[in-house]
Amino acid sequence: MANKIEVLEITRMESNILNELTELLMDVVDDGASIGFLPPLSRMDAIQYWQDVIQPGVVLLIARLDNATVGTIQLHLAQKQNSNHRAEVAKLMVHPNNRRNGIAKVLMHEIEAVSKQENRSLLILDTRAGDPSNLLYTSYGYIEAGRIPNFAKSANGELHETVLYYKEI
Repeated sequence: MANKIEVLEITRMESNILNELTELLMDVVDDGASIGFLPPLSRMDAIQYWQDVIQPGVVLLIARLDNATVGTIQLHLAQKQNSNHRAEVAKLMVHPNNRRNGIAKVLMHEIEAVSKQENRSLLILDTRAGDPSNLLYTSYGYIEAGRIPNFAKSANGELHETVLYYKEI
């Protein structure tokens, strides 16, 4: 990719970032991403989602390219005493027009760096079986821990298997 991908941690939801994240979420959901929403996702639902994201225990990173938000990822830090060594990688999104340009890899690299800074030694995540994200996660050393059938529903009502992964860092 010719231009440099900039990764920023968002600790306060400013209106321009909220608008860009809202558009990103709506676009990836419309493109079929299995991230907890079904198309068509209303703008109000997308705005509400992003307004609720920033809270204790959640790290939100965005990827910017040419002054536009093109991707995002979250780290959900486990808060209980017996689990404060682990975190969940969640909601990795890259805009459909920017895929296959290394943005997801940059976001994964950065979220693992944040995990280490937060003294987390175990990362977990899940994704729909068969999605391209499975290749990304295994290429980053994530190990399949198991599968759950009929876990997530698609827009047409079909139920899909999800794959659970973990990585010790």
